[in-house]
Amino acid sequence: MSFRDRFYTPQVARAMTGPAGIVAGGVGAAVGVLTGLGPIGAVVGAIAAWVIRVGVAVPRPERGSTTRIDAFALNEPWKRLVRDAQQAEQNFQRALHGTPQGPLRDRLGEIRAHLNEGVAEVWEIAKSGNAVGMGRAQINRPAVEGELAETRRLRAAADSPSLAATEEALLMQLATADRMEATLTESESRLRLLNARLDEAVTRAIELSVSQADATAAGSLRADVAGIVDEMEALRQAMVEVRASDATVPKALPDLPPPVSQTQPPQTQPPQTQPPQTGQTGEGT
Repeated sequence: MSFRDRFYTPQVARAMTGPAGIVAGGVGAAVGVLTGLGPIGAVVGAIAAWVIRVGVAVPRPERGSTTRIDAFALNEPWKRLVRDAQQAEQNFQRALHGTPQGPLRDRLGEIRAHLNEGVAEVWEIAKSGNAVGMGRAQINRPAVEGELAETRRLRAAADSPSLAATEEALLMQLATADRMEATLTESESRLRLLNARLDEAVTRAIELSVSQADATAAGSLRADVAGIVDEMEALRQAMVEVRASDATVPKALPDLPPPVSQTQPPQTQPPQTQPPQTGQTGEGT
């Protein structure tokens, strides 16, 4: 939110005209008189205290509002999805600025906070999807499938532990590619649907602002937008988990098992011959 948007809020309006602002002005006027500046000091003190009271009432910038969203740093289709969400946010801002001060504008301001969170979620989802897409592009599926076929042919001719480990690593690469492709397809489809629902919510907000409906009519709209944001957050968490699992997949062949040692035949000791004992004969007496 810009300073202008944060200034034209109900909090600031109440600070200007409410009892707290009047009391602050009175205290400032009393301080001006007590300092010996007379009527001019009273006026200056009252104005200064009132300005301070109003300044304190101006809402601080929302957390995360300084997040820079650069849709053009992403590849398609993620760039287009972020741009769609930003366009919906801009349309809502125009509708909000055209709504007169009052309860309806206050309710729409609450919806804007959820909408800003939604755009930030779309940005995070798109960044994750873009990263998964770049990782998937690094897997040359035809080359891996060709190497797998050759490995299996070699195993059929003469199997060995190294060939078995090679086949397992190649199968893991193909499984990773399949998982990435499924993730990209599902996440893009879900984000496209959520964007469409967000656009529909913004259209309803524009209708409310034009028709000047009762503020209670914005209650269901706020709940719908909050629900959309919750679904976006769940999708973002799922994308984070997918990226974390893919990071654990080995990109190269695993360590091969140690070569089987050849067993040496046991060395037999030659039989030791005992020397003949003297004084003894084998003939009987």
